[in-house]
Amino acid sequence: MGHDHTHDHTHGANKKALLISFIIISVYMVIEAIGGFLTNSLALLSDAGHMLSDAISLGVGLLAFVFSEKVANYRNTYGYKRFEILAAVFNGVTLILISLYIFYEAFHRFTSPPEVASTGMLTIAIIGLIVNIVVAWILMRGDTEENLNLRAAFLHVLGDLLGSVGAIAAALLIMFFNWGWADPLASVIVAILVLTSGWRVTKDAVHVLMEGTPKNVDLDDIINTMENVPEIINIHDLHVWSITSGQNALSCHAVVNGDLSVHASEQLLRTIEHELENKGIGHVTVQMESEEHPHDERLLCNHEFEKQSQEQ
Repeated sequence: MGHDHTHDHTHGANKKALLISFIIISVYMVIEAIGGFLTNSLALLSDAGHMLSDAISLGVGLLAFVFSEKVANYRNTYGYKRFEILAAVFNGVTLILISLYIFYEAFHRFTSPPEVASTGMLTIAIIGLIVNIVVAWILMRGDTEENLNLRAAFLHVLGDLLGSVGAIAAALLIMFFNWGWADPLASVIVAILVLTSGWRVTKDAVHVLMEGTPKNVDLDDIINTMENVPEIINIHDLHVWSITSGQNALSCHAVVNGDLSVHASEQLLRTIEHELENKGIGHVTVQMESEEHPHDERLLCNHEFEKQSQEQ
């Protein structure tokens, strides 16, 4: 119960952080877009475009949290918690597409740099920097380490923050040295950072969708923990995956000593659940069987096969 209460509290804090951030970003996005058009600055326009993606990603992320609160049913036995991961994929791909578009625009501006109203550009970029620092701070108070959805939104905003820094630097270079190419150069630097962030978020989210082993779970440690329980001889058919960010699940077959009574089996399950909860596994399904119970030689069906596959 304590684990569920903590998750619910974190979930509520994450949702609140996204809502506040969504409102702030949406308002300033309009201001920065207008400022970018008036000053003819690609750095500001690309940052405004990135802010538009932020607003969309924050909105989708917020929607994901709302959907994930829906209870499980016969059609979706895990509920709608995976919607958060789908939102993270959407946000990651959006970051990649935006960075590619900025590269495209910057290429044309390098060949023929347009006139930029550097003073107005500097003013708007400084305000944008302050806004992004505030929003990044709000999101950092949430669970950006474990929650992929929130981390994706945070990386969007971090990209904006760096975009504002780049726009400020470009504005100063144009003001003092008349370096028109500084504007598209700032955009390219931001685009590289945005592309990197987008790739990482997308890769992590796809890993969850493919039901890969969670990064914070050591399979050897899990196997040793379970087999150190006196009643368990060995385990096989082991699978560990994430339902959504911060919610890991495990299923396996456990070969046990002798014929356990119902009470002894329940006690054994409680022991296993307690041990694995400390290893970051919140949902455990264990099929108990005797040594005579037949099983197929499937993936992870014996330790030797798994160790060989890891070495390869």
